[in-house]
Amino acid sequence: MVAAVAMVAPAGPAQAADGATPPPMANGFGLTQVDTAKGSSTNFHITVTTPEVTGKHHIKIILPSGYYDDPDRRYPVLYFLHGSPDDPVQQTYPALSMSDSMITVIPDGGARGWYANWLDQRTRLGAQNWENFHLKQVIPFIDSNLRTIPTKKARAIAGVSMGGFGAFHYAQVRPDLFSQTASLSGDIDLSANSMDLRFAVVATLTDALGAACASASGYCDPNDSPYKPAVGSDAAFGSPYPVFNADWRWNEVDPSQHVDRFAGVGVSIYTGDGGGSPLDMEFWVAGAAKNVKARMDALGMPYYYVNYGDGSGWGTQCNGGHNAGCWEQDLRDLIPRLERAFAP
Repeated sequence: MVAAVAMVAPAGPAQAADGATPPPMANGFGLTQVDTAKGSSTNFHITVTTPEVTGKHHIKIILPSGYYDDPDRRYPVLYFLHGSPDDPVQQTYPALSMSDSMITVIPDGGARGWYANWLDQRTRLGAQNWENFHLKQVIPFIDSNLRTIPTKKARAIAGVSMGGFGAFHYAQVRPDLFSQTASLSGDIDLSANSMDLRFAVVATLTDALGAACASASGYCDPNDSPYKPAVGSDAAFGSPYPVFNADWRWNEVDPSQHVDRFAGVGVSIYTGDGGGSPLDMEFWVAGAAKNVKARMDALGMPYYYVNYGDGSGWGTQCNGGHNAGCWEQDLRDLIPRLERAFAP
């Protein structure tokens, strides 16, 4: 568990409704901006550095179209977590811009950060405290700079693939921060019963040949891999092999092991079937979704579950695979549901 985030609710800086430039964002909470904001006044990204994670990191922000019309109005926030090896700037799903009643924030999760504080902080990648970055820094930074409603009721977290794992993991370690969480084709079972997904994590860490071909963006060139430099297989969560008694580390972050922590949080799970092909990553995450569903059923916990199978009845661009066409339709279903949940 991480320490509680001290939430603040200032009025925020005055915003110039010029229709073109992003609003000013003040440094703080360990985040330092290192470049000018890029984009429009309602869809832009900033670049920050933090002692928690080596390097420069994008944070994409999508504001409601009427954000500048009423300077006294505050908004709920959806934190959207990208998959591997993507970047916030590449999250261009049209559905993310469809809401006029909430702010969407997309923080960098790294090509293979796995939304966690890594066990080994001495790899060639340097500091890798992604959980600290997001929960202790990004959230209060957003609340201090934008007109948010800084409460559990008005905050949701969702993600695709690796980001689906992150969304469930964060909602479990900090249920006081989020009222809703959603996994879109997420790696939400990392138990010994789902070793295939454990090894998918390891493949991204070690830059195993072909790891990128199962990624969210379909990146498949091993000669220009986004997973370089390779680090040890144990870097994030310890040894993936139960025989080495490291199971407890994986179990501690495994969403399927802690569904009881969802008490008081609305849970949504979206999955396809990958066409029944083990060559499609969706085939494997579908099993994870079913395992989490079964655990929640056993505890009598409520949830919202969509298995769209081959995608034939799920929008016009979904084939049931691990891809953006299906996730766009997931978001078109999820966002109106979040708006209703956020409503007073």
